[in-house]
Amino acid sequence: MKKLFLYIFLVLLVCNAAFAGCIKGDCNNGYGTYTFANGDKYVGEWKDGKWHGLGTITAEDGEKYAGAWKDDKKHGPGTYTWVSGNKYVGEYKDGKRHGQGTFTFADGEKYVGGFKNGKYHGQGTFTYTNGSVDKGIWENGKLVESN
Repeated sequence: MKKLFLYIFLVLLVCNAAFAGCIKGDCNNGYGTYTFANGDKYVGEWKDGKWHGLGTITAEDGEKYAGAWKDDKKHGPGTYTWVSGNKYVGEYKDGKRHGQGTFTFADGEKYVGGFKNGKYHGQGTFTYTNGSVDKGIWENGKLVESN
């Protein structure tokens, strides 16, 4: 039984390794394409074996981020598109929406303004599908002062 378990483990390990890895270019210091065992794929710039510079990660389910990276994290300008149809275009810092950006929801609602740690923050405008608007100062995802 132990031998069977070990055999299955080794087969899975080899199969995973066969479907994951750098398939083109330089995935250490340069420009390369890396595929993951789950079907995700990163194409872009690398520094010291990390995503760094401009690149695109496309998930197996169709979600996609194209933009700037620093040490394997979204950092700088970029666009994230969800399978649902939601889309964010704007700034990132340490992997989170941070700075100025536009978040458009699949149903047509839209927030344009500041973000901090992934949440609405600072001056911003939220437009609802019925045409009504919340405009003002946002903190931690909530409108705290209308203008």
